[in-house]
Amino acid sequence: MGKPSGFMEYDRKTSTAKPPKERILNFHEFHTPLSREQQQIQGARCMDCGVPFCQAGMIIEGMASGCPLHNLIPEWNDLVYSGNWEQAYRRLKKTNNFPEFTARVCPALCEAACTCGHYGEPVTAKENEYGIIEYAYETGLAKARPPKVRTGKRVAVVGSGPAGLAAADQLNKRGHLVTVYERDDRIGGLLMYGIPNMKLEKSVIERKISVMKEEGVEFVTNADVGKDIKAAKLLKEYDRVILACGAKNPRDLKVPGRDAKGIYFAVDYLSGVTKSLLDSGLKDKKFASAKGKHVVVIGGGDTGNDCAGTCIRLGAASVTQLEMMPKAPDKRTPDNPWPEWPKISKTDYGQEEAIAVFGHDPRIYQTTVKEFLKDKNGNLCGIVTVQLENQKDEKTGRMVMAEKPGSEKKIAADLALIAAGFLGSEKYTADAFGAALNQRSNVQTKDGGYQTNVKNVFACGDMRRGQSLVVWAIREGREVAREADLSLMGYTYMTVQ
Repeated sequence: MGKPSGFMEYDRKTSTAKPPKERILNFHEFHTPLSREQQQIQGARCMDCGVPFCQAGMIIEGMASGCPLHNLIPEWNDLVYSGNWEQAYRRLKKTNNFPEFTARVCPALCEAACTCGHYGEPVTAKENEYGIIEYAYETGLAKARPPKVRTGKRVAVVGSGPAGLAAADQLNKRGHLVTVYERDDRIGGLLMYGIPNMKLEKSVIERKISVMKEEGVEFVTNADVGKDIKAAKLLKEYDRVILACGAKNPRDLKVPGRDAKGIYFAVDYLSGVTKSLLDSGLKDKKFASAKGKHVVVIGGGDTGNDCAGTCIRLGAASVTQLEMMPKAPDKRTPDNPWPEWPKISKTDYGQEEAIAVFGHDPRIYQTTVKEFLKDKNGNLCGIVTVQLENQKDEKTGRMVMAEKPGSEKKIAADLALIAAGFLGSEKYTADAFGAALNQRSNVQTKDGGYQTNVKNVFACGDMRRGQSLVVWAIREGREVAREADLSLMGYTYMTVQ
């Protein structure tokens, strides 16, 4: 805890975001963090709540409540308050391999479950985490610390997203020799190419990768395991293989006109923009331009919001975001009590920017695409939308979102981005190893574990659990590392939480 009366004495204060019309001029992170002294005051707001739901990481009503990594939040809040930043870093790193990532992109499940937020404003746990890890880099605490003893065991990790990196980091610290294979030209997976630069500067990823390299982790890029590199090669050369390839099989829209030019999957689009940004500052033009175009983003989640923010920065003439579900309530409803995850409406940075630039919220709720319209050259020139309403399915008896007759409407569209989620992993890597998939197209593992049906092959992260959050991926990476270590050594002293 922080100061016993701090939550009554101090108001919640967070970092300052640059105004929308100013921040859209570039792709840089746009928050100005609090000073160290101001952050210590925020640490003082952590109350002696008795039961810290913030670090519980429980599943309540099918959704996570609290930190899945079981971060020791009250402990490091208290250490921040007292100015003991070094010890705060030690406690933070005990459960989280990559606070520099989660402090930027995590939706802060901890804050949603904060007892202080039950009747007031939650503690700024996410920004306290940011303050701790940046202090650690500034002062050298986060420098490379290679293991003093090596076991001689070799582990291959396929995929360098947060799950793969967490597994590699843990196993390397244990003393195993770890090689990470990444099919893209840069390390980071979803972190590098799935999350825009303004949410996570790529220099932050490169900073951590440099530390991991100094600690002995080997990284191999442009290495597509299952295609360019045979599974048999890894099984022969390594004692264990961990599959952490993510869930990048996108959900498509099967409607007339889908073959029109100018329709892209959202993550592919974001990846293209980020790669061009990193390679040439967007000068190579190796991405679909949004400049002067009417953009329609199909999907209302985080990826859809990222598409909105990206296209606005690229000079879109308009941005419309279609959301199948009704608008969520602005406040918790009685059937969604604390400490459940709050199912409420939020206006994210991309929507804020659209409102500032175009004068209105880009989101249209209970609406989907009925048809893509093409011009004579096959280019996208418009979209026919249709409203949806909640109806009872006569066959199943369940309530479903069904088309509302006569509600069709044509809207302008030169560029469409499908951000409708994912259906599981791209199966070719799993197939190459002979790893079985479940009904959701994710790699199947033993109940409560990470071992696949193939000897010495494990799976973790989105590839195993389906599309999820960075914080869950890190947890899975830590857990699979512990299981792999146990299978290698016959014992393990790795901690997961």
